[in-house]
Amino acid sequence: MTIVDKHSEAADLLRASEDYRVLRRIQARERFSEDDGSPKKIGIILDVETTGLDPAKCEIIELGMVMFEFSTDGRIFRVLDTFNRLRQPSAPIPVEISELTGITDEMVLGHSIDPSEVAEFLESAAVVIAHNAKFDRQFAERFSPCFVPKAWACSVTEIDWRREGYEGSRLGYLLMGAGLFHSGHRAVEDCHALLEVLSRPLPKSGELALKRLLDTARRATVRVRAEYTPYETKDTLKARGYRWNGGDDGKPRCWWKDVPEDLAEAELTYLRKEIYFRDADILTVRITTFDRFSDRI
Repeated sequence: MTIVDKHSEAADLLRASEDYRVLRRIQARERFSEDDGSPKKIGIILDVETTGLDPAKCEIIELGMVMFEFSTDGRIFRVLDTFNRLRQPSAPIPVEISELTGITDEMVLGHSIDPSEVAEFLESAAVVIAHNAKFDRQFAERFSPCFVPKAWACSVTEIDWRREGYEGSRLGYLLMGAGLFHSGHRAVEDCHALLEVLSRPLPKSGELALKRLLDTARRATVRVRAEYTPYETKDTLKARGYRWNGGDDGKPRCWWKDVPEDLAEAELTYLRKEIYFRDADILTVRITTFDRFSDRI
């Protein structure tokens, strides 16, 4: 019996007991479902590593993308290509970022990312998926305009992971729920890990995770911007899910909330009756997958 066989036998014994959980290191794979001739589209899983959290001030130091085939029913067929590039920023990488990602100044020295190469890789993609698209999309769009016209989906916010029984939406939690683990915080490794999670059925509903994500991403939402609300209503608005925008980003200084398009009129009625106590004009913006998570909104 080989060492691998012994490890597998030991893992099987542990899995048979309710007192143990066994995690397997994820192995990037090329094939997921057999090709049955179904019409297919091209998707991109994207992840960036950066020098910090602010896309206006910080820079990309690594860009990873995995291109894959999928069908509209959420099945993933195969990985078509991968893209993984390092980039030297204009200033030294902060120590805490190197500790988190394992990317050092020595590793990125002399490296750059060619925008034309990125655009070519991205050209055929019907959708770009990121695990926290609000972060990744804003960095990506500042790097190259080729990301702007693409449809985007966010695997953190557009699947209700807790309702499906997960402890949270962090990629590590999702992998553990699938009995997997990986060495995170390198871009393309995180892309492969997310693709593995999206290829599987959700534990409670049984629906393929990618189908749930795409169905949610396709639905239009409306951003309701409640300006000049009475100060004493702030706790009420917070409790209802509104967030405060101070106007530093050039957008209106207001409380805001995104609601499904079919519930927007009801939300406006609520604001006029319970917050403004009058027939106020309220700013709204319709948002689709083509502009959601962008700082253009």
